[in-house]
Amino acid sequence: MDWIEAQRLGEQLRDELDSFGIGCSETRSERMVRHLDLVIEKNKVMNLTRITDPRDGVTLHIVDSLLPLAVDGCGLEAGGRFLDIGTGAGFPGIPYGVMTGAQGVLLDSVGKKVRAVEGFLGELGLDGQLVGWHGRVEEPPHEYLHSFDRVLVRAVAPTNVLIEYASPLLRQHGLLIVEKGVPQDDEIATAKRAAVVCGMEPLSLREFGLPRGLGHREILVYEKIRHPQVRLPRAVGEAKRNPLGVV
Repeated sequence: MDWIEAQRLGEQLRDELDSFGIGCSETRSERMVRHLDLVIEKNKVMNLTRITDPRDGVTLHIVDSLLPLAVDGCGLEAGGRFLDIGTGAGFPGIPYGVMTGAQGVLLDSVGKKVRAVEGFLGELGLDGQLVGWHGRVEEPPHEYLHSFDRVLVRAVAPTNVLIEYASPLLRQHGLLIVEKGVPQDDEIATAKRAAVVCGMEPLSLREFGLPRGLGHREILVYEKIRHPQVRLPRAVGEAKRNPLGVV
């Protein structure tokens, strides 16, 4: 990506974020566009994304990752700590980290993706702020339990499963922020029942339309308010084999 294209994409990014009331400095937009460029380049040798057009990548990767910042209470101070479940190529964790300055852990179960993300962090000068975690969310290191202010997820599993994953990792009054396309009513109802079991409660649901008609997004936010009624985390795979909240 040449300098002119990077400048054009940075301007696009700032304009699109501004349409959601999210302010972004030129320095931050340059860093996030650089991340996108690294992803597209790496994608030539390993499968990280199906979105290879940089203009679409700005909207569908970066802006999409940052929509939670348009929801009251979903931001985070620089001293806070967040977890990105299923980070893939570093979305939403890297953009969220760039915008908030918070400390973050980027989790993926695929080792080569985590290694790629760690390479991006080094290139971007973020390796002192953000770290990769190769593993299963049901098998967290002890120091990750009850340690995060925010858990971010972009549609990697049903919401009731994500609530179960997040609960033992969140601090009291920490937030799970789930981004979905168009979740069905039964998924929302099942998630509400699972939240009760996991010591969490629904806080908000906001709907957004991505720029240029590129999709519909719903941001579901759950707050951890009490201890769960069951011991969490359960064994690997148990959340999907015997999901909570199902009737």
